Amino acid sequence: MAVPAELRLPQEEPDPDAGEARAARERVLPGSWQPLGARFHQGPDGRPGTNFAVWAGGAEGVELCLFDDEGQESRHTLREQSFQVWHGHVPEIRPGQRYGFRVHGRWDPWTGARWNPAKLLLDPYARAVDGPFVLHDAVYGHVRNWPEADVADTVRDNRDSARYMPKAVVVHDTDDWLDDRRPKTPWADTVLYELHVKGFTRNLPDVPPELRGTYAGLGHPAAIGYLTRLGVTAVELLPVHQFADEEHLRRRGMGNYWGYNSIGYFAPHGAYAAGGTRGEQVGEFKRMVRALHAAGIEVILDVVYNHTAEGGEAGPTWSFRGLDNAGYYRLQPHNRRAYTDFTGCGNSLDATQPQALRLITDSLRYWVTEMGVDGFRFDLAATLARTGFDVDMHAPFLSTVFQDPVLSRVKLIAEPWDVGLGGYQVGNFPPLWTEWNDRYRDTVRDFWRGARPDVRELGYRLAGSSDLYQRGGRRPFASVNYVTAHDGFTLRDLVSYNGKHNEENGEENRDGTNDNRSWNCGAEGETDSPSIRALRRRQLRNLTATLLLSTGVPMLLAGDEFGRTQGGNNNAYCQDNQVGWIDWSLLDSDEWRPLHELTTRLIRLRREHPVLRQRAFFSGRPAHPGGLPDLTWFTARGREMTEADWYAPGATLAMLLSGDDLTERDACGDPLTDDSFLLILHAHHRAIRFTLPGLPWARCFETVVDTSVEQQAAPDGRHWPAGEAITVPGRSVLLLRVCADDGR
Repeated sequence: MAVPAELRLPQEEPDPDAGEARAARERVLPGSWQPLGARFHQGPDGRPGTNFAVWAGGAEGVELCLFDDEGQESRHTLREQSFQVWHGHVPEIRPGQRYGFRVHGRWDPWTGARWNPAKLLLDPYARAVDGPFVLHDAVYGHVRNWPEADVADTVRDNRDSARYMPKAVVVHDTDDWLDDRRPKTPWADTVLYELHVKGFTRNLPDVPPELRGTYAGLGHPAAIGYLTRLGVTAVELLPVHQFADEEHLRRRGMGNYWGYNSIGYFAPHGAYAAGGTRGEQVGEFKRMVRALHAAGIEVILDVVYNHTAEGGEAGPTWSFRGLDNAGYYRLQPHNRRAYTDFTGCGNSLDATQPQALRLITDSLRYWVTEMGVDGFRFDLAATLARTGFDVDMHAPFLSTVFQDPVLSRVKLIAEPWDVGLGGYQVGNFPPLWTEWNDRYRDTVRDFWRGARPDVRELGYRLAGSSDLYQRGGRRPFASVNYVTAHDGFTLRDLVSYNGKHNEENGEENRDGTNDNRSWNCGAEGETDSPSIRALRRRQLRNLTATLLLSTGVPMLLAGDEFGRTQGGNNNAYCQDNQVGWIDWSLLDSDEWRPLHELTTRLIRLRREHPVLRQRAFFSGRPAHPGGLPDLTWFTARGREMTEADWYAPGATLAMLLSGDDLTERDACGDPLTDDSFLLILHAHHRAIRFTLPGLPWARCFETVVDTSVEQQAAPDGRHWPAGEAITVPGRSVLLLRVCADDGR
C-alpha cells in the first residue's frame, strides 16, 4: 500500500532556520558525558552555561532542541559521544531554559528499533517539566489508524511533535539541606498515612485557596497541624513524579488523577505546583518536605518504575521509546516489535538492562539526597525483581539497592506483586524491605464481616504475620498492615456497599476489583436507618482499633479516620473531583468526629506503649526466668488456647501482651518494661460472657478502649478482678490494661 505523500520520509531532515541553527551548533562545546541530564555550571571557558547529556544507545545522532518563550526552536547537534551518552556544553544557557531532544537512528519496529527524529523527546533526567502532554496523532512515532491493522505500528510518522510536547526545564539548585532535620523514625514506631497531594488539600480549611491542591498547600501549617494532631509519623504520597493521562481517559474528558502513569522520574509533577513550572516546582516541593520534617513527619513517595506512560507498541513516543526502545523496555524475545507486559499497562521497564537500572537508582538517590524524601513505596515491585520471565529475589535491582550506601538507609516498601505469572510475592522480599500485606487486609475484613470459619489466620495477622516474614532475619515491621488503601473502597464504603459502583468512571462498572470482602450492614449505600448507620460506625471503630493495635506497621488511608466516602467507587483513579477529594466538613459532624477522636487516641496509645509496637516476633515464652510469656492466647472461658481451639468455629479471639520485659531497651541498654494488655476481638452479633484470665497473668483489669461505645473516654478507674466473667458486647473490641491489686 502506498504511503500518503504527507507522511513519506523526506530525503533529508529539514532545518527550520539553517543559518541560526548552524551558528548554534558551532557554539556547542564538548562538555561531559556525566552526570546525565541538564546541569548548569561554569563552562571550560569560564562562562556560565549548561551541560546536556543523554543516553541513547544505538542511536546515530542526537540533537538538543532549545525553545524560547514564544516556542521557537533552535537545534544543536551533540557531536560528542562517550559510552553511548551524547553530550555537549552550551554557553549562556541558564536555569529556566526549556529543551528537548531529537534522536536519529533506524526505524525498524520488527527488531525493536523505533528512532524517529520528527518526535521531540523529553529528557528522562529532566528535573522539571513545563507544559502539558497533548495526545495529538503527531506524538506517535508510527502512523495512527493505518488501514492495515497487522502492521499498524510499523509505518513511521514524520510529522513534528514539538508543539504538542511539554518541555524539560534546566534547573539549578545548590540546596545542601544542612538546615534540615530528618525525623528518622524507627520502623516499629512508624504510623503511615497514605494521601494524595491534591485530594488532601483541595478543600482543606485554613489553607489559602491559591495553595490548595499543591505542594505548598501540604506544607502549610493548617495541613501539617492536622497531621501532627492525628499523630501519624509519615505521609505516603501518591505519585508525584511527572505523569501523563492515558488516551482512553482523554477521550472521555477525564484524566489520570492518581498519577500511576509516570514519564519523568526526576521531576515533581507540575500540576501540583502553586508557584510555577519553570523550575519553581522543585523549590516548592523541597519547602514542603522541610516543613513536614520540622513537624517530625517523614515523606514517603509512591513510585512507579514498573512501567511508563508510553504504554504498549501502539502508544505515543514521548521519551524512552525514542531514545532506545530496546534499552529501556522488556521486548518479547521472539517478537521484538511487541512488549512483554507484567503490569497491565502496556509495557514494563527492564530493570535488568544497565541503563534502565541506572535510571531507576539515579532517580531514587536524587529524591533522597537532593529532594529530601525519606523512603519509597514501589508500585508493582515484583516487576522490578524479574529476570527474564521469573521473579528473582537476587535480581539486579534488589541487589543494587541492598548495597547502595544511600538507598539501603531509607524506608523501602514493596507492593509485592504484579499481574504476570508468578507475580504474587507476599512475604518473599529480602531484608531491608517492608511489604504491603494484603493477607492482613483480607483477613481483617473477613473477620469483621463474619466470613472466617475460625481464628487461625487472624492470630497470625494480629501478631505480626510471622508465617510470612520471620524468615531471613526479618522483623514484624516487615508487614505494612492496612485495611484500606487508595486502590479500593474507603473504610466507610467498606461497611456501606456489597458491590462496587464505578459507573462514573465511564467503563460500565467493569473496572475495579470485584473481590472487596465488604458488607453493607443491611442496606446498599447511604441510608437514613439509625440502626444501620450506628452499626456501620461501630464496624469502623472495630476495623480501626484492630489495625492500630496489631503488631506491624499500620497504614491509614487519608480521610478514613472521619468517614470519608467515594460513593462506592473502588477505583477512583480518574475522579479528580469531589469523589476523589477529601470532604473536610465530615470532621465537624457529630456523626463522624468520634471516629477521629478514637483514631487519634489509639495512635497515642501505640506511641506511649512499646508493647503495642513490637520490634521482634513473639516467642510465646518468658523474656526472663520467672517472667510471663510475651504473648498468650485465651478462649472466652479464660483459659489458654489449645491446638484444637484454633480450629474450632468461632468469632472471638483474645491475646494478652506482656509488658514484663520487652525487647526494646532504654538509653542505658536495659530492657524496658510496660503495662500489659488484654485485647479481645469479638465479631459475632451476639454478646458473650468472657472470663478474664487470673494469676499469674493478672489480678485485675481496667478498660482502656471499648468500641461498643460511640464516645470514647480515658479510663474511668473502673476495674474488674481477674477470673471475673464480663460481658463483651456483640461486634466489639475491648482493650484492657492489667492493673495492680489496688487498681492502679
